[in-house]
Amino acid sequence: MRTTSSRPAPGRARRTALAAVAALTAGTTLLTGCGDGGDGGDSADGGTITLRVGTFGSFGYDNKTGAKLYAEYEKSHPNIKIVESNVADGQKYWDTLKLRLSRNSGLADIQAVEVGYIAEATGPAMADKWVDLSKTGGADVGAFLDWKVKQATTADGKVIGLGTDIGPMAICYNKELFAKAKLPTDRTEVGRLWAGDWGKFLETGKTYQKSAPSGTFFHDSASGLFNAVVNSDPEQYANSQGELAWETSPGVKKAWDTAVEAAQSGITAKLRQFDEKGTWNAAFKNAKFATVACPSWMTGIIKDQAGSANQGKWDIAAPPVSGNWGGSFLAVPKSGKHAKEAAELAAWLTAPAQHAKVFAVNGNIPSTKDTLSSAAVVDARLPYFGDTPVGQIYAAAAAQIKPAPISRWDGQVKTFLTDNGILDIEQRGTDPAKAWENVRKLVDDKIDQ
Repeated sequence: MRTTSSRPAPGRARRTALAAVAALTAGTTLLTGCGDGGDGGDSADGGTITLRVGTFGSFGYDNKTGAKLYAEYEKSHPNIKIVESNVADGQKYWDTLKLRLSRNSGLADIQAVEVGYIAEATGPAMADKWVDLSKTGGADVGAFLDWKVKQATTADGKVIGLGTDIGPMAICYNKELFAKAKLPTDRTEVGRLWAGDWGKFLETGKTYQKSAPSGTFFHDSASGLFNAVVNSDPEQYANSQGELAWETSPGVKKAWDTAVEAAQSGITAKLRQFDEKGTWNAAFKNAKFATVACPSWMTGIIKDQAGSANQGKWDIAAPPVSGNWGGSFLAVPKSGKHAKEAAELAAWLTAPAQHAKVFAVNGNIPSTKDTLSSAAVVDARLPYFGDTPVGQIYAAAAAQIKPAPISRWDGQVKTFLTDNGILDIEQRGTDPAKAWENVRKLVDDKIDQ
């Protein structure tokens, strides 16, 4: 996801020691494992093992809106009980996870890791905190996309995370709002409006606003648009050596300039994606915006948040430029009481068969090679999106992914740029030059490069 990240996937809080401590003491729902000392636990009824899974965003495993994978695993493993704790905010999740890793306390048996933080998770400060999933749990590491495995591999060759999904991008749009704004609604025609150029996307937004239904906006969030644009560029936060180089990155500059123009031109709803108050979620339900940058995992969020009243109103078009936003991993902390059983569950959840089941329900594009090209994915449709060829759209986008270098600070810098930069411009009218300088100071103060 992921959201991730952002999950997806889908970052949020300012980085201070006080915030981290507050997340540990007050944010007990951010990560699982808190109720019994944080290391999982056995119930009293015949030695049943409880495996706790910490996730963020929309992974699609749960027994309610997801693919019911936990129930399936428990049925075939009667000695296992699975408890998931899921939160919307991937950045706060990661901040809390880092603190608990440093203390070897409060951890779930399985912890999700978003791609923006995987380089930090495999780095020297954390690499030894995780189980090597190439040797424990029985996962077929060779089944995953090679670049996905490489992202989760430490300098000494340990694979600390198994790929859940990847995030090939599209643009999801509300057909009803497009029609009311006198824009085309056919997905091919919609894609042509902005083909090849994020600038054309902005121009379409300005056209939308001229005839927009009252109280609606073309796009949800300038910071979300920033993420989409930067993730469509081969040069993002790091250079080819994996060193942080955000200030000179052409991808960051393009994303910043695009997001600033969107914020200042009045085409966004000025929302913060994945906000804790649920304002962004409510805006889906109330049809307050017409487009959202839409990596594959976003389709599950739209389904869950826009709700049944909006089923059939959303469609999916090609993005201005292809890219990959998000995608996550499942990792197993060494300190857990049931690391072997947790590794086995992580391997099962990320196996090709389960990848296909999650995609069929939640739209998360698999990170296993054969599943990605299988008929189960390529020919798939999601009921919420009607006859939209969701599988074809995202499989084609996935084939164009060219992974960008990742530094251990990518997730942190992205959060500063979006939450302390773009969001301030969008919601508070901060001058872009001042917002950029604020971000630069935060990076200098908070990141020990």
